Amino acid sequence: MRLIWITAGGAALGLGLLGIALPLLPTVPFLLLAAFCFARGSMRFHDWLVDHPRLGPPIRAWREEGAISPRAKRAALVAMAASLVLSLALGVGPALLALQAAVLACVATFIVTRPAGRPR
Repeated sequence: MRLIWITAGGAALGLGLLGIALPLLPTVPFLLLAAFCFARGSMRFHDWLVDHPRLGPPIRAWREEGAISPRAKRAALVAMAASLVLSLALGVGPALLALQAAVLACVATFIVTRPAGRPR
């Protein structure tokens, strides 16, 4: 069972790292998932990830305060707006566009209402 958790954590970490370069792929949710999986499969990998100087701070901020940095909030909101504009440009039907807009509005509300966290 530990191997499954480690494998899942590695996959989530890989997707999170891809998210650094790909603007529409979220980084931090995959890092949080990786930390969750590693905590069940390997405390060594978990501790490495949480203590990592670049990858660890957003994980710690979320755990301690439920916080999302202002930079991450802006990036998420821009990516969501871009996906809506892209759907519009591709001529997605009005019903799907309305559904997408409603879901993105809910997600945006959640993101904006999270605390910014303490400066690090």
